[in-house]
Amino acid sequence: MGLSFEDLEVGKAYTVGSHTFTREEIVHFAEQFDPQPFHLSEADGEASMFGGLVASGWHTCSVMMGMFVRHFLRDSTSMGSPGIDDIRWIKPTRVGDTLTMTNTVLSKRVSASKPDRGIVETRWDGVNQHGETIVTVQSKALFGLRHPGVREPGSVS
Repeated sequence: MGLSFEDLEVGKAYTVGSHTFTREEIVHFAEQFDPQPFHLSEADGEASMFGGLVASGWHTCSVMMGMFVRHFLRDSTSMGSPGIDDIRWIKPTRVGDTLTMTNTVLSKRVSASKPDRGIVETRWDGVNQHGETIVTVQSKALFGLRHPGVREPGSVS
């Protein structure tokens, strides 16, 4: 068994992975899922408020989700997510940008109704190669407990 609820530490930041965005993948994603002009061509991107071709925010989040699953959740006790609480696209993702994702555990608790699993609140930060935060996501995820019924140090009854 890989990563479980007990392994996640409140306050700890986990570097998840990095990805470099190419022109081809930005346009391909936009053609399929977000065909706004500034995601489809350099000329339309330059004529927009972005001043150049930019990736869809949904593309950026999809890349982050892929990194999260491949490099963090693989072989874990993850049971999915009840939802995302907040997404902020702070700066555009541009051609050639390398996004590094960090996942910080904000809080965690064992479920009162299903004590074999816990709810973990996290914040994902996507930072480009210039050290600029370009996207943040705050969400909750469900993780199975390795040892249901065993209290963690510092837990409250």
